[in-house]
Amino acid sequence: MGSNQTNGTECMMADIDKWTVDQLKRELKLRGYPVKGNKAELFERLNSPPPDEEQKMAESGNDGYLQMIAFSFANIPFAPSILVFLVITAGGAGWALLNSEPVPDYQLIEFDTERTRTFAQDLVNLGHPEWEGRMSGTVEEAATAESIKQNFTNAGMGATIETFSVPMFEILAEPMLRMCQTGGIVPPIDPCGISDIGSDITEFTHREQYVIQGYSGTQQINFAQNVAVIDLGNGSEDSDWDSASGGVGFVWGKGDVSGNTDLFLRAQESDLFALIIVNEKQNCDEIISGDCVPYFKSVDVSRFETMPAGIAFLMVSKTVGETISEEIINGTQRLGLDVRVDNEGTRDVSVPCGVIPGLTDDVIIFGAHHDTVYNGPGAVDDTSGTATVLELATQFGALYDKLGTPEYTIKFCTWGGEEEGLFGSSAWVQAHQEELQDHLRLYVNLDMNHVDAARNDGFTLFGNSEFDIQHIYHIREKFNETYPSLSSKYEIRLYHINHADMPNNSDHAPFVFDVYPEGEYGRALVCYGSGSAEYHTYLDRMDRFNEESLAVSGIIYGSYARWLAWGEQID
Repeated sequence: MGSNQTNGTECMMADIDKWTVDQLKRELKLRGYPVKGNKAELFERLNSPPPDEEQKMAESGNDGYLQMIAFSFANIPFAPSILVFLVITAGGAGWALLNSEPVPDYQLIEFDTERTRTFAQDLVNLGHPEWEGRMSGTVEEAATAESIKQNFTNAGMGATIETFSVPMFEILAEPMLRMCQTGGIVPPIDPCGISDIGSDITEFTHREQYVIQGYSGTQQINFAQNVAVIDLGNGSEDSDWDSASGGVGFVWGKGDVSGNTDLFLRAQESDLFALIIVNEKQNCDEIISGDCVPYFKSVDVSRFETMPAGIAFLMVSKTVGETISEEIINGTQRLGLDVRVDNEGTRDVSVPCGVIPGLTDDVIIFGAHHDTVYNGPGAVDDTSGTATVLELATQFGALYDKLGTPEYTIKFCTWGGEEEGLFGSSAWVQAHQEELQDHLRLYVNLDMNHVDAARNDGFTLFGNSEFDIQHIYHIREKFNETYPSLSSKYEIRLYHINHADMPNNSDHAPFVFDVYPEGEYGRALVCYGSGSAEYHTYLDRMDRFNEESLAVSGIIYGSYARWLAWGEQID
């Protein structure tokens, strides 16, 4: 293990020096330790178990047989390649709780899968009338936030919507991508126009054959301009970019291609009119035989001094890329495009939240992003997570009626602006930073916590607190016993990750990295399912939606929050 990494318990103990006396007492209570004493005594007790607890540990034979096994999210195409660690115990004896505490009698929450599907369908119905998405900063996203707020209200909790102005592009008109073979007149007087007898125009289909990329600019290229399209290979050769100045750059998006941000920066430096990426990397042959469907990707706007306002940025399918290469780059046809996007302004993104007040202000937050890419309904990404949050809010509203006020305040929030850079969750964390520093106990993120029934690769559950993950381990075991058909159908992988190694690709990241000063981290639990090959395409529709799979993370994470909030109290 590298010198910058520490045992999960050490990381956790490094955090508690900022806790209040009440927080220390609650943590001690959860572990079954005495809770009397001043702050220094409580702090010491968490760092050094009482002698009787040490004796229990010795008697149990669990003297620290923790092995760390490296694992990469190789099967999650949307996650960065990161190193995570699976915490297991030697001898197959199971995973003992910290200090060998008795395993609590967790009460599993209910989860209504049919209602969850209804939540999802209602959200999908709010999408753009033509493009189907609920892109951030649009009327569709605002209407989605209002609908979610109403669902929180229906669950019996107080609900709010906050809006944040963030850098956001706006698509002003449906784009157009075409090519044309001129007629027999040489030179053509009006290339591919009315007087160009015998000309032949091919118009490619928006969303199915090409999509706008995040923060594209505005550009119109007509056939009369006969703008050159330059094959840049994978975009790694400087000389190729220099030759494309004043033209259209054409990049083959294979495994070794740079990310969208780097490519768009190079297009800006080289003064291109447009940049086209060919998808040869993702979903190939999975959803359409013999092709790779174009998908939406964003860019990191913080890396641009000024946005490339006059450069169109598109991705095309593999077959369209091959056609353009053959007929335009290596043939005689001409390119035409019309892309109108304002990428220089800000738009409002929404964050609706519902709250169950607790006996304390210490808070557990469930979250998912309600926005989608512009070019598809996002049934899996992340309508699945948002629908799960709505179902959990409904279940916890019912628990509140039965069990009374919980120990912790419990919030349910959904985020706009995720697809373009985690803007909604980041802005919300910044706006509530002081409150979160004092009171954040746990953030739970549900982003594509969904398993495609036809491509079942199970779930990845992970978090950066060993204490939390050990409880999740035991709740997973109870889930397996209670729901044997689900547990046999879906593999549930569980990982503990060191704080600094947590991925930063979804809305848990601001809660982990941005709440506290540098070097301190917030606690988070995250669920990724096996995702969907239709990710970020027009085919991410309800016909792929598998509500049954959402019950896995919903019940496991929801039951942990229930135990934190109400202990072992039975409904």
